[in-house]
Amino acid sequence: MLWYVIASLTPAMLIAAAALWGGVWPALALLSITVHVAFMDRLGRALAVSDSSGRTLTLILAVAHFLLLPLGVWAIGGAAHLDVWDRALIFAALGLFLGQISNSNAHELIHAPRRLPRRIGTAIYISLLHGHHVSAHLRVHHPAAATPADPNSAPKGMGFWHFLLSASWGEFRAGWRADNAQRARKVGARGLHPYVVYFGGAALALLAALLLGGVPGLLSYLGLAAYAQMQLILSDYVQHYGLRRQQRADGRFEPIGPQHSWNAPKWYSAAMMLNAPRHSDHHMRPARAFPALEVTHEMPKLPYSLPIMAVIALVPPLWRRVMDARVARWRHR
Repeated sequence: MLWYVIASLTPAMLIAAAALWGGVWPALALLSITVHVAFMDRLGRALAVSDSSGRTLTLILAVAHFLLLPLGVWAIGGAAHLDVWDRALIFAALGLFLGQISNSNAHELIHAPRRLPRRIGTAIYISLLHGHHVSAHLRVHHPAAATPADPNSAPKGMGFWHFLLSASWGEFRAGWRADNAQRARKVGARGLHPYVVYFGGAALALLAALLLGGVPGLLSYLGLAAYAQMQLILSDYVQHYGLRRQQRADGRFEPIGPQHSWNAPKWYSAAMMLNAPRHSDHHMRPARAFPALEVTHEMPKLPYSLPIMAVIALVPPLWRRVMDARVARWRHR
């Protein structure tokens, strides 16, 4: 577990130092989650599979998230000791932390077997104004991944920017429908509709940002949330691009298998993101804790780490040049 701790918590500590003291810390914070990660990936180590649940780390990261988010909103929104370059660097570093680490941690928590971790994961997504992703991910993406019914699985040929608009609205609508269908199946369903919780929590978060940093703080918060949401959708785009489950004669799709998700087995970036890039194993065994996820020879592999592939995906012609031939080879298999 040591490398998971180092990779995920080092940026958190440096971002906190950047917000509190400025100086060299904002640059170090950004480097820790970009250049440093790319360098460590090149060392070629391997992460051992472990039976540990990793739950302690996920809870520590949740605490770090709920401390860093308001601290960052305060710092970016107008802390007197920071200049404009400090704030820009902190925004970039914190946005990457929220998008790559907090999103990955929330994803791990909403799959937990116990209710409390699931609620903490949901609260993280709500704090990023993306609470509906919980419903869409659990009730739509996992059952329908790699089929046309999943708005978060991109077909071959669709560019990321088109996918961003399509998936943003698609997952909101799909999660809404799935929640309504589940409540309709439960006679006398009690409790608030999940979307009421998502909207209510988002309203409270927006109010807190306004009280904490005024209008600049609110705008900073909206920017950070949008940045984090884009990275989550970008991750879905990269990890499912072009891979499709075969439809049987009866109209049903084959069970999801190792060949239906892209994997990025670069060790340090995987440790930082709690093995989110080991995506095939997660889809086949959603309840498996992140330290136990594996990458095997029958799983499609990306040529570079997930963060680097995400950057490539921002340029659709380059992305198609890198990926379309690989998609065709895996479809042929």
